[in-house]
Amino acid sequence: MNRKEIVRNFLKLAASGHSHEAFRLHVSPKFKHHNSHFKGDAATLMLAMEESARTNPNKIFKIHHILEDENLVAVHSHLKQSPTDIGFAVVHILKFKEDKIIELWDLGQPIPKETINENGMF
Repeated sequence: MNRKEIVRNFLKLAASGHSHEAFRLHVSPKFKHHNSHFKGDAATLMLAMEESARTNPNKIFKIHHILEDENLVAVHSHLKQSPTDIGFAVVHILKFKEDKIIELWDLGQPIPKETINENGMF
């Protein structure tokens, strides 16, 4: 798998409740992340992803764009906690060392019910 495929697989597994598998396959033992809601280690984030999937079993995660630049991969996606949820526009930035993810940043913006911009968020 190339890095874009690794990231796609990692995020899809994590969003669908298979975070242990996602981390086992794709994450370095030296992994750290920057989500301000959780401690910065792999185990804490993995468990939070697992809990989110359990709490929201009908979650929808759709990737719209994946960009790669040297050892970084960025993903622009739409995350909905349920089919009726408007959701969030999310950007993940993942840093690699060889073929393993060593660092992750994630940013989210709620999708407003009404927007001035006619182009939408995707």
